[in-house]
Amino acid sequence: MRSGGRMAEVVSFAVLSESDKTLLVWELSSGPTAEALHHSLFTVFSQLDLLYSLRVFPNAAVARPGFYGIIKFYSARDAHRAQMACHEKHLFQKSPVQVRLGTKHKADQHQALALNSSQCQELANYYFGFNGWSKRIIKVNFIDFLWLIRLISTLKSWTSERRELGVGRRCERLLSGRT
Repeated sequence: MRSGGRMAEVVSFAVLSESDKTLLVWELSSGPTAEALHHSLFTVFSQLDLLYSLRVFPNAAVARPGFYGIIKFYSARDAHRAQMACHEKHLFQKSPVQVRLGTKHKADQHQALALNSSQCQELANYYFGFNGWSKRIIKVNFIDFLWLIRLISTLKSWTSERRELGVGRRCERLLSGRT
């Protein structure tokens, strides 16, 4: 699907499981703490697009000292753009970082888990341009049920009068629940 010359992407309000939305960032310096690296990674990557999650881990004992990060985006396109923009760049340290898209394939999930309410709100604010939500009811519209019953009755009589002309058959099917 194309929109304005660019590919459109559907962003689900569900817990992410696709690897094409995940970046692996490694060769992070061993000097700063994991919390400081988390802050630095968040500062850089959140400027590129909305993040789903960001985690920093120490390297395994068999590797040289340092850290690596796993960053998840809501959008595969955003993850790819971030990878292209940051791979082998000196983002916040003297040495360049390595950034790759995830390649681990998970088994298909039959039922996607919904995001929690704060993540839904953050995602909607970001993509729809809202700046906050209200939980109070602003206006309730009540339907005048007597008016609705009169309307249905009128439509039924109208269709029965025109049945022999073939005009009201579609309306009659809609009223009876048949399509």
